Amino acid sequence: MTYRTTRQWTLALAGGIAMIGALSTTSPALLAAPHPGAKPAIPTHHFWNDLNIEYLPGDAWERLRDNLSWQEHRHEARVVQWIEHYRANPHNVVEIIERARPWMAWITEQVEVRGLPGEISLIPFIESSYDPLARSPRGAAGLWQFMPGTADALGLRRHSGYDGRLDVVASTKAALDYIELQADQWYEGDIELSLAAYNAGAGTVNRARHAAMGRGDGSDYWHLQLPNETMNYVPKLIAIAAIIDEPDKYGVALPEIDDTPAFAKVPVNQHISLSQLANVAGVASAELSALNPGLTNGSASPATVDVVLVPIEQEEAVLAELSTPAASEPADAGHYLVQRGDSLSAIASRHGLSVAELRQHNGLRGDAIQVGQTLDIPHRSLASR
Repeated sequence: MTYRTTRQWTLALAGGIAMIGALSTTSPALLAAPHPGAKPAIPTHHFWNDLNIEYLPGDAWERLRDNLSWQEHRHEARVVQWIEHYRANPHNVVEIIERARPWMAWITEQVEVRGLPGEISLIPFIESSYDPLARSPRGAAGLWQFMPGTADALGLRRHSGYDGRLDVVASTKAALDYIELQADQWYEGDIELSLAAYNAGAGTVNRARHAAMGRGDGSDYWHLQLPNETMNYVPKLIAIAAIIDEPDKYGVALPEIDDTPAFAKVPVNQHISLSQLANVAGVASAELSALNPGLTNGSASPATVDVVLVPIEQEEAVLAELSTPAASEPADAGHYLVQRGDSLSAIASRHGLSVAELRQHNGLRGDAIQVGQTLDIPHRSLASR
């Protein structure tokens, strides 16, 4: 089946299409799922279970079901094999889906807006078990498991204190852009072939298509001879979609998830410490950090990100706090460039901070600093509360 995208778009990065095309044809696995033996541990309890949210039974799943597009492949032998695999481990399926609770409705919404098959919403199930911090031995990271080179080509920045691959909002946009781009550039809108290229690289898929046509076979995904992982990539996706479509049939009790996003985006107009922002929001610091995994040093600034995510119930309180005059310090007031002769203790004293606070705020494990290093300085508007 060919699924042609209708949305017209371009990457902001000049020459981006050519760059990504070159990467796709030369790299065998730009985006790789975690190694099977290195699957992240699945928690038995998640802080989102404790939030006081009114859940409407089945809403998120009904919305996803309305957008599923590949039901005709559910009888393919490879799909049936994976349905039986997941069916034999229903508790594992539910535990992975529980981890998706903060993200499921929002990702489904992004996929729906683009007119993509609903199955695309479930790619993180396969790639990372919905763990934004997942890393593979091959170097892929995040919910969508981006390799560094692909992340760079798509504009997912990585620098001290921030990794765009771990930022769920930024990486989701990049992943959907990449899937659409490859479908339009190489496969006349065929999303299944684009997903194969997402896993194995466009070069591998293009060679397999050429070989299939040489044998007189079809050149769609289901007729290609690809690496084993890629042969099973789309079948896994369709299998888990089939179970979500008919959970009672397969003995899986899906958790209830509302079909509206569980988080809100708060603009970053100044330096923000997540721990202090958590106090303002009235939530545990760990909860806010879990919503903002891309902020690897526990703080945000306009130079790093445009928004931070907060639980939807706390949006008004956080916006009110950040709009007060005391919270409107200049964005550059929260940075210090380390000079020759500086020490962490001297810098902390100069800004009225403890060494422990400065160390924690910058994700430092010790007191060693280097000339030319930029330190984030907590603003007293939030840090003093």
